[in-house]
Amino acid sequence: PTEHRILDDNTQETGFNGDDGSHVILTWVGDGTGVILVLSTISAPLDSYLAGGSSRLYRSTDYGKSFHDISHRINHTFIKEELGISVGPGSSEKLVILTADIPIVDNPGGIIFTSTDAGATFKSTQLPFHLDQSITYHFFNPDYLVALSIDDSLWLSLDFGARWTKVHEGVHSFSWGAGTNLFFSCSRVDAVEAEERGDLVLKRTKDFGKTFTIIHEDVFSFGYIGAFLFFSVMEDPRSPRVMYFSSDQGETFSQALLPSASTEQFYSILDGDEDMLFMHVDNPGGTAHTFFGTMYTSDDRGILFSKSLERHLFDGHRKSDFTNITSLRGAYLTNKLDIDGRIRSVISFNRGGTWRPLKKPQNVNCAGNVKQCNLHIHGEHSRRNQIVPMLALSEPTAIGLVIAHGSVGDSLSSSQHPDVFVSSDGGYNWRGTLRGPHHYSILDSGGLIVAVEVHREGQVKTIKFSTDEGQCWKSYNFTEQPFFFAGLASEPGTKAMNVSVWGFRPEEDGQPMWVAVTIDFQSLITRECNKKDYEEWLAHSTDKRNSERNGCVLGMKETYRRLKKQSVCRNGRNFVVTKKQIPCPCTREDYLCDYGYYRHVNTSECVRQPNTPNKTFEMCLNGEEDELLTAGYRKVPSDKCQGGFTPQVKSTSVGHFDTPKERLVLTLVSVGAAVVVLVAIVSSVLVVKGRVTFYPLSDCGFCRMPAYRFSNLRIQDDNNSIAAEFGSAASSNGTAYQHDSDVDLLE
Repeated sequence: PTEHRILDDNTQETGFNGDDGSHVILTWVGDGTGVILVLSTISAPLDSYLAGGSSRLYRSTDYGKSFHDISHRINHTFIKEELGISVGPGSSEKLVILTADIPIVDNPGGIIFTSTDAGATFKSTQLPFHLDQSITYHFFNPDYLVALSIDDSLWLSLDFGARWTKVHEGVHSFSWGAGTNLFFSCSRVDAVEAEERGDLVLKRTKDFGKTFTIIHEDVFSFGYIGAFLFFSVMEDPRSPRVMYFSSDQGETFSQALLPSASTEQFYSILDGDEDMLFMHVDNPGGTAHTFFGTMYTSDDRGILFSKSLERHLFDGHRKSDFTNITSLRGAYLTNKLDIDGRIRSVISFNRGGTWRPLKKPQNVNCAGNVKQCNLHIHGEHSRRNQIVPMLALSEPTAIGLVIAHGSVGDSLSSSQHPDVFVSSDGGYNWRGTLRGPHHYSILDSGGLIVAVEVHREGQVKTIKFSTDEGQCWKSYNFTEQPFFFAGLASEPGTKAMNVSVWGFRPEEDGQPMWVAVTIDFQSLITRECNKKDYEEWLAHSTDKRNSERNGCVLGMKETYRRLKKQSVCRNGRNFVVTKKQIPCPCTREDYLCDYGYYRHVNTSECVRQPNTPNKTFEMCLNGEEDELLTAGYRKVPSDKCQGGFTPQVKSTSVGHFDTPKERLVLTLVSVGAAVVVLVAIVSSVLVVKGRVTFYPLSDCGFCRMPAYRFSNLRIQDDNNSIAAEFGSAASSNGTAYQHDSDVDLLE
């Protein structure tokens, strides 16, 4: 066919001949530059820090169509595999840092290579210390770098690594806050050991280490997410840890007392921003085979937490299936472990306010003996157990589009051949689109989808592509010599029209050779989209008979301009998502039930619980004890409704604290549908910009694994880069680090 001939002329294969590296990291550098860096390294023995190793660095300036060996630009230095390629955040992605792997005993400090021109040139810098982990960029000023040394010292650079200053010794962990706030936990005696956690001091510096403020002592761990600083304190070694939070960079903080929790329980922040937090609380009294808990959502102050979903699944690795559907505001997807031991999927379109089962796709049938037939989506638990090769995929630039592996039936199936399903409206409706597991990627802001079928034992040579959101697919053989698949890689942000298929092919000498095939669809889809190719789409439209409320979610109607499915054209790199927003009148649905109230069955009205003595409760904020008079409602965080239903809430100051530095917030627990808990959770977020890692699939013989009834289940990182090892496979749109990924857990 003509389209195959066009693709043949725009498909380039690169074989990395003579490269004996067993591990490869691929990183995009810059926005729309076409620059890709590839680092190949040899897996070294445990004592390699004395012996060293070898690596090669390659660079492409044409989106992966060709690569050039630039190892000489870093003096053929062996680069630390575990630190990879560190790329600057945001619009500063032309900044690159590589860390040399040199013997520690023979050198007073390490060596880094820095580039400000996307790897065209590199500058070598001798460090006064040896790195213990990847260098951390400041969120907004990439010249500001923070690093932790192997002797637990915190170092700071204000000129992109040219000069370094020691900030503090005995540091356990650190995190940038807002502005120039830098938080870190350190030992009282400048030495950190595992048993000393709980005896750490949380400090803050605003002036790059000139002065320090002690926020709290006896700290176990801390983290920073959204606008909130969290830390846990061991006030008594015999008692569970106490949680604190601060929304003003540690100037003041509040204590939250949780319901009694054993040492076996844990807490996890699932997602968070400036408006609210999602938190998982482990189930009390659980056993080694029942990994579930309760999900809570916070108010916009991070103080009040309301029960959102019971029996929320957390597997034996303490990872959840919680997923933020980034292509539709307010949409989240997760799995729960029901009382019958089966896993079922639920979805929320109002940021956890309510959850519902997923609709069965119209083009897929259920078995005749199934009473409840719904779509169930595979998540992190299934990926870890090698049931699916990748997680659900959505992109903010591809409005409404969601791609995921799943099964149709009463509960999630354990089939080793799950199918691929697509939604065009953010998860309201689905359709089956590909049989069997696939790696998939979104290109051209959703105008093009590509997929490669998973062959667990065989090799690949075919890529599938769709221009109508998965309704119809075409196939193209991109190579005459099949190879073992390692990764499907496309430029972050979904703007690109090309994709690279990575893998390795056995050579005559028995050694595998890395192979990259880049397919450019730009020459196949040549027409630029015009106004007639787009349509107005009302998000969350579920009831066209009620024009006033149709599409109202979180107090807002949003109408997007998006590509028609039948239009075969290019959105292009200049495509920008446009939308119209209209506020909706407030109703009771825009409010949560306040403490002491619950949503009455089959109504939207919040009624007071019998065990609540009155309509007031006391809370301490900003050093004042406030008595809140509630009408039983509080607005859902991020809700933008105006007018309409407006419950009256009043507060009066009733006293002051002598020590406003510590604000005590008591736990308020009520029984019923409106459980509210005042909590704070510690969460350490490690986001390495520009890195996604493909690791080999392996069994975990020593892991504590749950015995879920997956019907018939047999138990088996805004990133710009991909890493692969022989025998592994993964996919990336540059977004493999999920906003909803679990952050570090508090045990």
